[in-house]
Amino acid sequence: MAQPSDIQSSDRLAIKMLNDRLLVDIEQADGDRKSTGGILIPATAQVEKRLTWAVVVALGPNARSIELGDRVLFNPEDRYEVEVSGRDYIILRERDVHAVAASRLDDSHTGLYL
Repeated sequence: MAQPSDIQSSDRLAIKMLNDRLLVDIEQADGDRKSTGGILIPATAQVEKRLTWAVVVALGPNARSIELGDRVLFNPEDRYEVEVSGRDYIILRERDVHAVAASRLDDSHTGLYL
């Protein structure tokens, strides 16, 4: 797993995220999926405006609502891809995250800023 706020590559080059940036790892490849009813949906099926889940592996010091290991929901069109040690990651801003899923979150709290 990632060290807090940095990723170590095989060259021992540390990467530290700045400001409110998040480095996330997409959980599944863009391929065939199954519906909850067991129907196979091919990768070529067009789904408009579908959001994507990813796991946070590093974060900048100004990220306020997100921690390492949280699952975040984001729009795949609002992303920047980067390769670290032959593995692809996504860089997001905290404001581009639509939802956070983590066991530490209280169920009675909506997460809305009121």
